[in-house]
Amino acid sequence: MSTAVRVVPFGDAAVFVELEQRVDPRIVARARAIADAWEDEGRGPATPAYASAVLRFDPLRLAPGEALDRARELAALAGDTRIPTAAASLVEVPTHYDGPDLVDVAERSRLTVDEVVAAHTSREYTAFFLGFMPGLAYCGTLDPQLVAPRLASPRARVPAGSVAIAEGQTTIYPLDSPGGWRLIGRTDLRLFDAGREPPVLIAAGDRVRFVAR
Repeated sequence: MSTAVRVVPFGDAAVFVELEQRVDPRIVARARAIADAWEDEGRGPATPAYASAVLRFDPLRLAPGEALDRARELAALAGDTRIPTAAASLVEVPTHYDGPDLVDVAERSRLTVDEVVAAHTSREYTAFFLGFMPGLAYCGTLDPQLVAPRLASPRARVPAGSVAIAEGQTTIYPLDSPGGWRLIGRTDLRLFDAGREPPVLIAAGDRVRFVAR
């Protein structure tokens, strides 16, 4: 196992696995593989992020020391091909590119609006992980031509379905909420529906492609 990996207790009923602290699709995939393997073994729910994973367990069924040992083993195995990754779905997102920050992004990027749209739709993204709110997928990586820092002052309300970009990533707001990403479009897809199975449209590891409408 790499010396960059840290595996430590996270309270009384979880283990925290920390990988290299940078946003890299390979590291994201490794964190997700560790979390998937933990859940597949029936040890408890797991939550991956960019470069880490929280692995939860029932201390009445699994001793904390055993949980740490297994987490270390999975962290080591996730560096090679011995942990299979879940099959990824392709989710196409029909998008109306009319967001309030579209022109600003074009000016910052020294591109035309059409070139911004072309850059955003020209690649397939990976959903790194879900966070912030149910169904919100952090997807990357963005075309490096697109310059989109977070807003200095977040909006109090971003409408559900807003397609946004910031600092090398893109996402879709699943619910009305505050937000500081730059809004370049919108989709009519429902990213989260509690009555649907599964309730989230985009799962961690899925491939995402935006299609201009």
